[in-house]
Amino acid sequence: MTDIHALELKAAEMRLHIVRMMGANKAHHFGGSLSVADLVTAVYFYKMRYDAKNPSWPDRDRFLMSKGHSVPAQYAALAMLGVFPVDELLTLKKLGSRLQGHPAMHYTPGLEGCTGSLGQGLSYANGM
Repeated sequence: MTDIHALELKAAEMRLHIVRMMGANKAHHFGGSLSVADLVTAVYFYKMRYDAKNPSWPDRDRFLMSKGHSVPAQYAALAMLGVFPVDELLTLKKLGSRLQGHPAMHYTPGLEGCTGSLGQGLSYANGM
């Protein structure tokens, strides 16, 4: 059985990472990212078959952030899993960063699709 309290602590840690990476004077979707923290925590830290050391493992479960503007929550999860360094979260939306405002799967390990336009996730996932 999963320790619900441990997952709650992970979600709280994720929210701290989200707030820190967005920082002061940055335009971003705080609400969308913070609101999915519990869901992203449950998926990555409880349910998903995922190997952080091998994010392109063929038998992995795939998580597609359909509302791409909430990708900072996914970045936080991937960093917490060790896919890339936690310090890299502070580069969110900076020129040259792998962590863009919407998922850019060609730049960031662990992302399954380039999403952003609301509603495209179902079609994208169906194609997977």
